[in-house]
Amino acid sequence: MQSKNAIVALSGGMDSATVLAEAINQKRTVLLAVSFRYGSKHNQYENNAAKQICQHYAIRHQLMDLSNVFRIAAEESKSARFRDGDEIPEGHYEAASMEKTVVPARNIIFASILTSIAWSLEAYEVWMGMHSGDHAIYPDCRPEFVTNMRQAMFNGTAGRVMLKVPFLGGDKESILHQGFSLSVPYQLTRTCYKDQPVACGKCGACQERLAAFAAHNAKDPIPYESQEILPKPMES
Repeated sequence: MQSKNAIVALSGGMDSATVLAEAINQKRTVLLAVSFRYGSKHNQYENNAAKQICQHYAIRHQLMDLSNVFRIAAEESKSARFRDGDEIPEGHYEAASMEKTVVPARNIIFASILTSIAWSLEAYEVWMGMHSGDHAIYPDCRPEFVTNMRQAMFNGTAGRVMLKVPFLGGDKESILHQGFSLSVPYQLTRTCYKDQPVACGKCGACQERLAAFAAHNAKDPIPYESQEILPKPMES
């Protein structure tokens, strides 16, 4: 019987926090939660959130500094997520401007590193938080990517490591619904993409999160500069 040891990719946001809670709920022994510093505007805030979430669950936390790995991407791609990139766009993910938030091959790199860590720790599973709300914008969040990456991880480790993406077919609302049932400490999480201590409430990440809470008639427990849900762009 395969081990139920697992590691979890933990950004510090509501999705990954719910993934961690779900792994625990499914009786996995989470040996490690891994966060990444890669030069984004919000890294310091989300990394701190991840640390607090791990303290809440009494899970070992490892922060990996990949700033040098992403240096060329930061200099050449001009992704708005990077510190020296364009301004973080405001509005919903449906807006064309959200393409500016793509970080080239981010999840490919993360998944590869997590595979090595899992193999080394004799953890059979790597849990990640990609979901349907990300599919349109981020190529390495789509089902076809997950299918192929899962096979590559399994084959490349001679069957030792399996990729688990429990919310791949769900959206932010369904993730939040499951999180409520698991009492996820959303007050500890960080979602905003901007470089500021208080969430802006206007970037795509904030808008998606606020809309999910509103759909549940629930108040988001973190502070925001603005909690107004902006109108979605008109379909052409």
